[in-house]
Amino acid sequence: MTRIFPPLILLALLILESTATDQIPKQWLIGGMQPIPHWVLLFTVLIAIFYDQDNSIYSLVYAIIFGFLFDFTYTDTLGVYMFTYGLTIFIVLGFKQLLHPNFIVTFLLGFVAVFFADHLIYAMYYMIGFADISWSVYLKNRLIPTMLSNLLFLMIVYPMYRNRLEKWSFEHFTQK
Repeated sequence: MTRIFPPLILLALLILESTATDQIPKQWLIGGMQPIPHWVLLFTVLIAIFYDQDNSIYSLVYAIIFGFLFDFTYTDTLGVYMFTYGLTIFIVLGFKQLLHPNFIVTFLLGFVAVFFADHLIYAMYYMIGFADISWSVYLKNRLIPTMLSNLLFLMIVYPMYRNRLEKWSFEHFTQK
């Protein structure tokens, strides 16, 4: 039964991501700043760190599936988020093998994941002509607010889901 909780949470986050940016008061968006929530990616990072075992790749499968769902639902170009989230979680899984899971490592991997994914998404959209802003404008108006808002989200969900994900992992992988 606990196998269904991580994908259900990811589905809820996928739905909430689209409404989150609409709920930001316009006066907070100073000078065209636009924070982009990457909540699905960050929760997938938590799954990679605290749910996946050394020989499992549930987080990678979830990243690809929910990246595709994000592409299919919210963008005009299929594959950008699917590829980006999949590659990002693949890198996180590699780092997970080297580092001990704790708050600092989770915060660092979350920072790297959002930084890498948002840059890769911007680069792909820039190459195909969908992003028409310069890198300096992107950095100031999108990347910095995106990093700050997503790290705040990670600080909120980390204490709520770390122990749950470890418990669900134990139940999932020890059941016969």
